[in-house]
Amino acid sequence: MKQTVLIIGLGLIGGSIAMNVSKKEDVFVIGMDGDEAALNMALKQGVIDQASFNFSKAVVEADVCILATPISVTIDFLHQLENVELTKPLLVTDVSSVKNQVLKAADRLTHPLLSFVGGHPMAGSHKQGYTAAKPHLFENAIYVLTPALNSTKAEADRLKDLLSETNARFLTFSTSEHDEMTAVISHFPHLIASSLVHQAKVWQETHPYIEHLAAGGFKDITRIASSNPKLWQDIFFQNRDLLIAMLEDWINEMDKVRTFLKEEAEEETYEYLKEAKLYRDGLPVKEKGAIPAFYDIYVDIHDQPGAIHDVIGLLAAEGISIKNIQILEIREGITGVLRVSFATSEEQKLSHKVLQEKKYEVMVQQ
Repeated sequence: MKQTVLIIGLGLIGGSIAMNVSKKEDVFVIGMDGDEAALNMALKQGVIDQASFNFSKAVVEADVCILATPISVTIDFLHQLENVELTKPLLVTDVSSVKNQVLKAADRLTHPLLSFVGGHPMAGSHKQGYTAAKPHLFENAIYVLTPALNSTKAEADRLKDLLSETNARFLTFSTSEHDEMTAVISHFPHLIASSLVHQAKVWQETHPYIEHLAAGGFKDITRIASSNPKLWQDIFFQNRDLLIAMLEDWINEMDKVRTFLKEEAEEETYEYLKEAKLYRDGLPVKEKGAIPAFYDIYVDIHDQPGAIHDVIGLLAAEGISIKNIQILEIREGITGVLRVSFATSEEQKLSHKVLQEKKYEVMVQQ
């Protein structure tokens, strides 16, 4: 039996979900978005079967509604659902990265035909909008489910089946578990990354050349600061209590480091750095974690035509799948560094072996 799926919001996440859901033969997809160009593109590509601008009209046709909207907008749609005259059961889910207020709104729903299973696909990009969407965005990524009080395991299983083409890995957490963990590994790091960028901007007034030096490691650790500011403003305020507590912990941590430096406590500073290194280095080896781990190699290459093609060609000939590739510190006429990322340590080790046999200088990221 064909089911109708309404996807509200065809940005990076919603568009990518639509690209996967539309692969299923028993699904009719209705897309809704304020961007008419995005809707037209999705229609032309066959990602959605119908476009709509009317929530109340579209939702009564749906068997499943996916709210791929900012958190505050998602909560508003949940409030609206209580007053919609449904004629058949409707399973609702979302993609919000903060669950507390969303689940509170969902748990207040009393309509007998409504059920809610929260969702958070833990994958993304610093790019945004439908043009950034891609069907493989969630492949091997964690997809967290946070069921509402009145939902059932069967409804969660139904959602997993609908989203099976994403090839994501589904985990179920409580609201508090989800929000605390995402605050630690996603929301707070974004706040810190933004603060580091602001610090560099202030120092550039003293040292105008600083932007030319802000490459390599600095760009790596601040990459997430390039994400959608409006989206992150919403996330910060939805998870504000946890972030305030973490900021207080961070300030105390920085006070400790400042004391080490002021008192010239070399041994304590070394132990502090060593403990951080040991914990960080252990993360990808023991467990993949909520953010998928990548296994990197660094390849020295010369700045000449075909240099990158040669490396990729050697790995492709061995059937090795590359997850990400980045050029580091390339300056005209001298050796640069190519960082290549893989999904498994086996691919990392094989790549290292293949390239070393071809006389490349290769370093493995431990």
